[in-house]
Amino acid sequence: MPDRIDLDSDLLNYIIKNGFQPGDRLPTISELQDPNNLGISVSKVREQLEVARALGLVEVRSKTGTRLKEYSFTPAVRLSLFFALATDLRFFEQFSALRTHLEVAFWNEACARLTADDLTELRQYVGAARAKLSGQWIRIPSEEHRAFHLGIFKRLDNPFVLGLLEAYWDAYEAVELNRYADYAYHQQVWDYHERILDAICAGDFDAAKTAFIEHTRLLRHQPRMQDMESSVEFSSEVTE
Repeated sequence: MPDRIDLDSDLLNYIIKNGFQPGDRLPTISELQDPNNLGISVSKVREQLEVARALGLVEVRSKTGTRLKEYSFTPAVRLSLFFALATDLRFFEQFSALRTHLEVAFWNEACARLTADDLTELRQYVGAARAKLSGQWIRIPSEEHRAFHLGIFKRLDNPFVLGLLEAYWDAYEAVELNRYADYAYHQQVWDYHERILDAICAGDFDAAKTAFIEHTRLLRHQPRMQDMESSVEFSSEVTE
């Protein structure tokens, strides 16, 4: 294997070559322009900084300057996915299928890594969602829905899996699936969540996975999804 992969960016190559770590402050634009550093024009430095920022690799703040961020796959996936959705919302169906297969593939490993505190937190999400749905003024438990699913995978040491899943939930919120669902749908969703959690707590990860797969099929009957009929047949059938 090569000692170092060459990136199509003077700035990113510079960051790698000089061993910058998350939290480190990068040189200013004028310093980066210097021949001893990048030796490229100010406009090119700005352009490459903006690309790095869009990919979530650096953060730029007026008082603290530019700093390298902890690596996350999410911003790059989200940017590409949202562009696809802006051109055609039906892409969400295909990404949703990818998300389901991905979660099934990593399900048992993710569940095995959960701690007692994690399970307590997941139970709290279920309780909070039930409270919202049964209150005098019904509220959609959007935050709890996202937190419950991502919470199952929070212990996976794989930024690429987590990046894809986080991007999925960003897209789920962007296409407003929660907004178009009726009360019975939300109740059924949380019935499944409770079944999933009970099985995980009992150590029966396969039963939890089966309930999860059944739960994902509810999405096909969600009114918003029915409005996104794809020219390519959407398959929610998942096997291990």
